[in-house]
Amino acid sequence: MTQARLGRTGRGVNGNEEREARYRVVFAHTYPDVLAFAQRRSDPHRAEDVVAEAMLTAWRRIDDLPYDLGEARAWIFGIARNCLLNDDRSRRRQNAVAVRIAAAPRPADEPDAADRAADRVDLSAAWADLSESEQETLALTALDGLDSTQAGAVLGITATAYRLRLSRARRALRRRLEGAATGDAPEPEGVRS
Repeated sequence: MTQARLGRTGRGVNGNEEREARYRVVFAHTYPDVLAFAQRRSDPHRAEDVVAEAMLTAWRRIDDLPYDLGEARAWIFGIARNCLLNDDRSRRRQNAVAVRIAAAPRPADEPDAADRAADRVDLSAAWADLSESEQETLALTALDGLDSTQAGAVLGITATAYRLRLSRARRALRRRLEGAATGDAPEPEGVRS
């Protein structure tokens, strides 16, 4: 049995045309199967996002793409699997943080259980409305107890950049909580009245 191989033509500046042609062949050959693979492991909308991320990763790493079509197909399946695992971890982290926020102890001077429950619902809804980046930024300090230097290192940014993100994330959470208290939707970032 012969295996299909993607040709090396040497055409184009730095082989750009060859890279694009290789990618197109691999994409056409693998996309339907990788999509079916992802759909068996997640819901259809999520599967499409995962496959898009896997194909984007394959394009970004085109120089690592095997020339053997079978090996290239397996390589992209591996990328899709890793994308699914990363997405699962992200979703579990978001859910865990939301649960921790909802279960966080409240000060003793709160009036009653109904008010505490309403506050938790508001906080949970406001948290869910934050972007993933805002949630992660707040969680690193508020829930994980990291200082700005440590949290910045986790995110691969400077402590100063982390403090700026933290300030913006706190502002976004505050706006959402104020909107929940008044029944108004929060204004988008950067809009002032």
